[in-house]
Amino acid sequence: MKFCFTIMVIFLSLFAMAQQSFTINGSIKGIPENTTIQLKNEDLTISLLAEGPVKQGNFMLKGSLEEANIYLLTYPGNKQRLTIFMDNSNITIKGSADSLSKAKVSGSPANDQFNEFNNEFNPLFDKLTKIAKHINEGKPDPGNVMRKDYQNTIVIIQEKTDKFLTKYPSSPVSPFVALVMTQLNTDVKITEKRFNNLAPEVQASYYGKILDKSIAEGKIGSIGSDAIDFVQNDTSGKPVSLSSFKGKYVLLDFWASWCKPCRMENPNVVKAYNQFKDKNFTVLGVSLDRSKDSWLKAINDDGLKWTQVSDLKYWSNEAAVKYKIDMIPRNFLLDPNGKIIGKDLRGEELLNTLKSLMN
Repeated sequence: MKFCFTIMVIFLSLFAMAQQSFTINGSIKGIPENTTIQLKNEDLTISLLAEGPVKQGNFMLKGSLEEANIYLLTYPGNKQRLTIFMDNSNITIKGSADSLSKAKVSGSPANDQFNEFNNEFNPLFDKLTKIAKHINEGKPDPGNVMRKDYQNTIVIIQEKTDKFLTKYPSSPVSPFVALVMTQLNTDVKITEKRFNNLAPEVQASYYGKILDKSIAEGKIGSIGSDAIDFVQNDTSGKPVSLSSFKGKYVLLDFWASWCKPCRMENPNVVKAYNQFKDKNFTVLGVSLDRSKDSWLKAINDDGLKWTQVSDLKYWSNEAAVKYKIDMIPRNFLLDPNGKIIGKDLRGEELLNTLKSLMN
């Protein structure tokens, strides 16, 4: 019995060791003889994870990973890349040199889950891109049909995201998915909930750590937090501080003259300002412009009667940097105590929110 137990321990130890390495057996039709296949991720390190020669269209790569991550398989002189979510598995690759990026990868649980994510979500991302391009080019959108379709698609994506993360809480792909979705989800509480539902080992992974940092940064400017004070010059060069508006409801509005969606949203902000300016409400505009002339012309053309400030540093605007602004238009609604009570309010949503506060 003792002997059998010893054998079992040795077997389990060898099994555990085997799981700390990977082997890739590849077959690529049409690839030149003796071509060196490379596996790399230059965002992690300049060193190759593995490399090996092609013999009669076949190659073998071996190595080990401390944790699963995205790697690119390629070879010199070829612009195509095969993206693989690598783990320590026995992996098989089959494809052709003229369509390397579409080669079939099997044997890797992480990559299977990565492909599942791409197959389900990429069509939805493509749809958002097309709608955004249409809107950003200022093309007609009667009845805001396309804008509504855009928002509905985001809702679908968020629902599918939660299903994916619930299905794979221990997958190394899951923190990557949650991180991707921070681009569409401005509510840090949702991201934090998703992170907390992941298994501890993937929370501590490469993408888990980035996601955790993103959550910490996302809490800056979050609903319920105190607005960060700043000082910038107005159109006449006079310094204006955000804190000087305490005692009023303030819409802190980040925009720019060159931003078409901002200019399209400005009439809604004008309507809100005109309707509630006599009810302890105002707007403070922060422009990410570089040209003062363009900034002033847009203010005049759009009839923006409220205080406007800018340091004319484009995306490096110091207030925008403090609030982690990476897209515009963005806005924050502050209560009279300087606490953020609303975020990214648009059109009727902005008007309805102000009505509920002012009545």
